[in-house]
Amino acid sequence: MIEKNLGITTKDGEMETFICHPERNRRSPAVFFLMDAYGIREELKDMARRLGTVGYYVLLPNLYYRAGRDTIYGPDVQEEGSAEHSRMRAVRTKMTIPPVMDDIGAMLTFVERQNEVKRGAVGCHGYCMSGPYALAAAARYPDRIAAAASFYGTWLVSEAEESPHLSLGKVKGELYIACAEHDKLAPLPMVEELGTLFARADTAGEIELYPRVHHGFAFPQRWCYDKPACGKTLGAVDRTLPTTLGVSRSPMDFDRPREKLL
Repeated sequence: MIEKNLGITTKDGEMETFICHPERNRRSPAVFFLMDAYGIREELKDMARRLGTVGYYVLLPNLYYRAGRDTIYGPDVQEEGSAEHSRMRAVRTKMTIPPVMDDIGAMLTFVERQNEVKRGAVGCHGYCMSGPYALAAAARYPDRIAAAASFYGTWLVSEAEESPHLSLGKVKGELYIACAEHDKLAPLPMVEELGTLFARADTAGEIELYPRVHHGFAFPQRWCYDKPACGKTLGAVDRTLPTTLGVSRSPMDFDRPREKLL
């Protein structure tokens, strides 16, 4: 697999982006992997690599780039009250949806110019703070984002500009929204309201409530990591991406007989 760090030009500067993709002479569908609030770290790169190894061209951008390059945080960022956590929050609290949508537009322009990328539909995943970004991107760019997923996305129903609940009817692709039963950033009444709006908009996809798990359950280095629930999210990704991105089966199957995968 090929890995590299590149600066993607946006209207506000250079957005440092970790990219990984298969080492083969075949174009791969692009997937945008959007970080959680704790920012770019090896844990997220490993998750991006997992997608890359099964055949996708994965982009993991540092969405905090507007605050400068000093936006990589140490492990103490997970501890509320720590210096790293406070430093992160100073940047996180300034984040809004519209500028990130502009960043998504820059990423779409970037992948169109890459020889390794399959033309056409793109996937977009967001964790935690980026859950709303992934869903909003599917509405802002409905002809390009064919599959978007939010994993314990925060405040999916809010008064924020371009809050994803406002534009579910604009989405042409498929959405997968995974919510944790225990999540103060996405409380159950909010999830229920989102479900009502989702059904009313007749949006393709599903909202799934993961019982007995907490916000952050899919991150292996988090205290609340739940391996079965994480595996279920990966299964959802493997189930939706191949068909929505215009391939008949998962890219990891291309060079192997189907029966050997059973």
